Amino acid sequence: MGSTSDARVKRRKVFYIPGYDPFPPRRYRELYRKEGAAQAAISGYDLEMLGALEGADFGWRVQTGINGQTVQAEIEVLIWSDLVQESFHDSIVLTYLAMLRTAWIYISTGALWRLMRLRKGPVIAALYPVAMLIAQLAAACVVFWGVSAVMHWALSGVAAPFLASILSLALGLAAAAFLLRGFRSHDGKFFAYYLMHDFAHTASEHGAYPSALTNRLNRFEGRISEALASDVDEVLIVGHSSGAHLAVTVLSDLLRTQSDTPNGPELAFLSLGQVVPMVSFLPDAHELRRDLRFLSKQEALTWVDVSAPGDGCSFALCDPVSVSGQATSEKRWPLVFSAAFTQSLSPARWRALRWRFFRLHFQYLCAFDQPKDYDYFQITGGPITLRERYANRPASRSRIEDSVSKFTSVGP
Repeated sequence: MGSTSDARVKRRKVFYIPGYDPFPPRRYRELYRKEGAAQAAISGYDLEMLGALEGADFGWRVQTGINGQTVQAEIEVLIWSDLVQESFHDSIVLTYLAMLRTAWIYISTGALWRLMRLRKGPVIAALYPVAMLIAQLAAACVVFWGVSAVMHWALSGVAAPFLASILSLALGLAAAAFLLRGFRSHDGKFFAYYLMHDFAHTASEHGAYPSALTNRLNRFEGRISEALASDVDEVLIVGHSSGAHLAVTVLSDLLRTQSDTPNGPELAFLSLGQVVPMVSFLPDAHELRRDLRFLSKQEALTWVDVSAPGDGCSFALCDPVSVSGQATSEKRWPLVFSAAFTQSLSPARWRALRWRFFRLHFQYLCAFDQPKDYDYFQITGGPITLRERYANRPASRSRIEDSVSKFTSVGP
């Protein structure tokens, strides 16, 4: 792709690919509005939301004034929340069956043991819904036993022994089912069903992309291709959480077919809080591993990967290309560095957020009250390209670059 001669941006197109999120994308607009205003006030620049995008599924426009330069950006959310919603189901029985299947896939393939060699946080996050669902089932079993015993004692004097046994078992089952439904309806507090559906969806095809998701990624590719043919200065793709590995595949497919345009926009990719190994370590993730290898060698884009050890839901500072066994002598990307939550958040702010694990996983999209060199709103709305912003930025020395995945095949 082309580049702006002075690396300055007046107009930018941003595509945001969210993670496994069943909620409507308007939450990202409101998050950008609130946190962008907070960051602008802290860092001393102007940021104004201008309204919705026309002709897009969902997005908004923003204007910034930074160091005397005015920049306009269009931010479009590439939506796959409908596919996430389809992967959800209300059946408690099916959720437990999915738990057993998913656990078996990660254990039997050896992926779980390899993932444990990287970071403990995301592995604990993966085991959490299993432990929570088992605990809920154990609680239901205790309720079943207790209600059945009490009701059998109460009925034994007024009903035939056989009838008393049947009624007490039925009431025990009803009480246990009521408790399990209660846990399910309050999953907004526990996140057990949500996370279980997330990991079950990831492992559903042993690392391969489901056909419906592949079709959606093709549509994403088309939207980005249209932007590259426009007169913006930079096209920036942001992939957060599970959206990071989806962006890897979208960009790889795009660059395999897109001819280089010397005077076209800069192409940049920002991956945030990635969980790539959860997919790339599975046996049938041939396409993703091939895309990781391909994208890491491309000169036509800039790829910056930002994470933080304080984010227990991501594989922080794990080079997604290298740990997946796809690093070659031609590897250029990604530049891996830390958002350093413990340094870029004040002690008071860090104490307030430290144990809010899911909130911390979204901190990359939020304001920092002691910002260092990572500022999501300047990256998406500021006057400097991603390439220029981090041209001299060294990678974090504590990053993990060892090849850890058991499966490294990229297929035929």
